[in-house]
Amino acid sequence: MTPIFAIITGPEIAVLVGIAVLLFGADRIPKLARSMGEAKKEFEAAQRSQPPPAAPVDVQPPMSTPPPTPPQPSATPPPPATPH
Repeated sequence: MTPIFAIITGPEIAVLVGIAVLLFGADRIPKLARSMGEAKKEFEAAQRSQPPPAAPVDVQPPMSTPPPTPPQPSATPPPPATPH
């Protein structure tokens, strides 16, 4: 039992229920409780259907590509020019 529930006794619960009836009305309290129960069921079903979260991945920014290198001159000399 958690400590918060240990200090709430019968009279405090009756006062809380009375305040709830005054705020929401007696006909809306069962509807609110029903909708809260349905929401809890949907939440638990969604938790069961999802796979466990994957381990965190260290994402690094993409490395920039180096600028293109200019073409290198060929090692062989060009053929000699022929006189016309």
